[in-house]
Amino acid sequence: MITNPTDPAVKAVKRLAQRSRRDDAGVFIIEGPQAVRELLTFAPQSVVDVFYTAAFAEKHSGIVQLAERSPATVDEVTDKVLDAMADTVSPQGVIAVATLLSHSLSELDEVRLVAICDEIRDPGNAGTVIRAADAAGADAVILTGDSVDLHNPKLVRSSTGSIFHLPIIEHDDLADVVEWLMSRGVTILAAAADGESIPSVTATLAKPTAWLFGNEAHGLSDDARALADTVVSVPIYGKAESLNLATAASVCLYASAFAQSGG
Repeated sequence: MITNPTDPAVKAVKRLAQRSRRDDAGVFIIEGPQAVRELLTFAPQSVVDVFYTAAFAEKHSGIVQLAERSPATVDEVTDKVLDAMADTVSPQGVIAVATLLSHSLSELDEVRLVAICDEIRDPGNAGTVIRAADAAGADAVILTGDSVDLHNPKLVRSSTGSIFHLPIIEHDDLADVVEWLMSRGVTILAAAADGESIPSVTATLAKPTAWLFGNEAHGLSDDARALADTVVSVPIYGKAESLNLATAASVCLYASAFAQSGG
């Protein structure tokens, strides 16, 4: 058991909240029972360390057993040690360390549904879009431009493990991504408030589509919009002025999922 909050191993985990430290070490942190369970279930080969408290082991013995069957080093720690490691104010008793995720466009075979997040800066929004894309059955999520780091602890938490379910691709050049998708017959739909209403493009949604979502505050740039085949909006039937990014993205992705499934 690790009992000293100033132990070098504890400090090393805490430093992973910083992107430069993650990049240097080649690892990142995953907090909470659901995210750690998904990591151990879907990417066990990437797990380096798992730290848990006695209370966590009593409540989630199955996750501890998964950890012990993985290649990871598994350590019980005190509550104070876990607090010292965690990025959250109220950690949930378990933290894992895993090697950085790395995916590329070349991994994608048949593409039916993709979410492209361009210049999305808020990690909570990005993680929620990834979770929605996973739930809608998307083939991938692509982070382009100066979007938030995929391994940001808040993004990882807000995805609730979905980052381990489908490829999340980081690619700086949006134009390059769009060209690659179009060459494979994928229609690019830019989500914006002034576009055609979703119900009017149902026939398009039944085809392979990639949704392009822009920055939370400023939306898509003119250059980004120009890359799309069609600009599409989520209709507002009530009195709300607009939808936030994550909610709008969920609606768009499910509209495509419904159309493609014939439901």
